[in-house]
Amino acid sequence: MSFPVSPTPLVAVAAVVFVAGAVNGLAGFGFAVVTTMVLATVVDPATAVVFVIVPILAVNLRLAGELSVTEVRTCGRRFRPLLVSAVVGTVVGMLVLDTLPDRPLRVVLGLVALAFVATLQETVTVPGRRGLREGCFVERPAAMAGVGGVGGALFGGTNVGVQMVAYLRSCELSHDLFVGVVAVLFLALNGVRVVAAALLGLYDDPTVAALSVAAAVPALAGVAVGSRLRDRVSSRLRRGAVLGLLSVIAFQLLRTGLGIP
Repeated sequence: MSFPVSPTPLVAVAAVVFVAGAVNGLAGFGFAVVTTMVLATVVDPATAVVFVIVPILAVNLRLAGELSVTEVRTCGRRFRPLLVSAVVGTVVGMLVLDTLPDRPLRVVLGLVALAFVATLQETVTVPGRRGLREGCFVERPAAMAGVGGVGGALFGGTNVGVQMVAYLRSCELSHDLFVGVVAVLFLALNGVRVVAAALLGLYDDPTVAALSVAAAVPALAGVAVGSRLRDRVSSRLRRGAVLGLLSVIAFQLLRTGLGIP
């Protein structure tokens, strides 16, 4: 794994991480997918996935602090099957990270992001979306285990945990509580991932490891800005901005993955 270390690329990476942090602070999700997808257009996806692990941990640690101890315990009990299965799935995803081919992985990331956008957008009626939500996105142990296992595996290998985010959005949580619950979930997953990455030797390049730690600084700065804007921006504008950004990045990943100039 390698990473560009000249000044211009590093400044660009810091800017991307800052913007992604602001998106996450504002919307409650998006840091991992935005950062990974942008970086995956200039470095190989496996490097992008590993690079973002530490900043994700810092971002979710910051947002999880917005929940009280009682809220953390209550949500932990409520979503325990989701959390346990997601941890297992995440480890499995990390085990196969180095075996994932570059261009097909870009295509998968792009398609998953577009599917996420189609699920959350409310402008166009998507056939089967309501049935999917009512059939799969319900608070039952089996549904949670399924969403957590599949979502965790995808998150472990790609940093894309959109299934779990979409599931939690369907659970009738207030926006602030949703932000906190998502943060707690991904905080737990990324704590496991940091340990797993070290044990699996994924930080084989010390430069990538050092830059990953350093990237936590602009990430936290972005989260602070996004959190302050959260109550000042309408939910419609918030949703539109985030989904628009994800759509642009998804199409760029599909273009590069399919080899379209």
